Amino acid sequence: MFTPQGPTLRELAVQALSSIEHGYDLLAPKFDHTPFRTPEEILDAVGKSLAPMGPFDAGLDLCCGTGAGMEVLRGLCRGSVTGVDISAGMLAVGRARLGGALGGARGPAVAFVRADARSLPFGGAFDLVVSFGAFGHFLPRELPGLFAGVHAVLRPGGRFAFPITAPPRAGSPWYWALLGFDTVMRVRNAVRRPTFVMYYRTFRLGDVLSELARAGFRTELHPLTGFGRRGDGSPRARMVVATRADGPAGGRGRGPVVTSPPAT
Repeated sequence: MFTPQGPTLRELAVQALSSIEHGYDLLAPKFDHTPFRTPEEILDAVGKSLAPMGPFDAGLDLCCGTGAGMEVLRGLCRGSVTGVDISAGMLAVGRARLGGALGGARGPAVAFVRADARSLPFGGAFDLVVSFGAFGHFLPRELPGLFAGVHAVLRPGGRFAFPITAPPRAGSPWYWALLGFDTVMRVRNAVRRPTFVMYYRTFRLGDVLSELARAGFRTELHPLTGFGRRGDGSPRARMVVATRADGPAGGRGRGPVVTSPPAT
């Protein structure tokens, strides 16, 4: 399905009826041949927008999958790049793609860690955390703990960056497609265990900004202008950059600041 190298419809059905962890273990060998992988256009846009804010020393790719985001981090970080994911299968593919640990003159050291993003096994060791396409796997009630965990692994002044796209126009074909997908997933999770959490309509920008502020971040929105604008003039895609304020998480953040994209 999708390409001759991609998963079959039966393989996708088996994945959807599994847990998140086991489902991605099954999908891992063919994941990079599906539309689920973050497009290169988004990866490149985020990398170019972050570059003027660096250089960074240590970077973390949250829910790294097969390591597409780690390629972005390797161009931004001088010291080390770490990927964390709950799926051992996805990590194995990522290790094979990036060639294991690299360092010295060839670039930053690269490491892969198997862990749950809701319970990160790191101290305040990172200057930059990125994430691409993973937030649909977290329920809205899990965002406070997720963002607090990211806050804890960042050094003071460290940044948490991720792209977010505008929702489709109500009544458009994409609107109905995403609504239908989310409805099917909710029915599936109501009647089958373990659940497979993957919702496309629960990660709303307003809620995200509020939770980031509660976790102790101050946030900026950088339009990714290469993706155009909607009819109302708002950008189709933005990069959220949340900066860790000094002190512990919990209330030191402030509301979002909308900025122009950095010069590239």
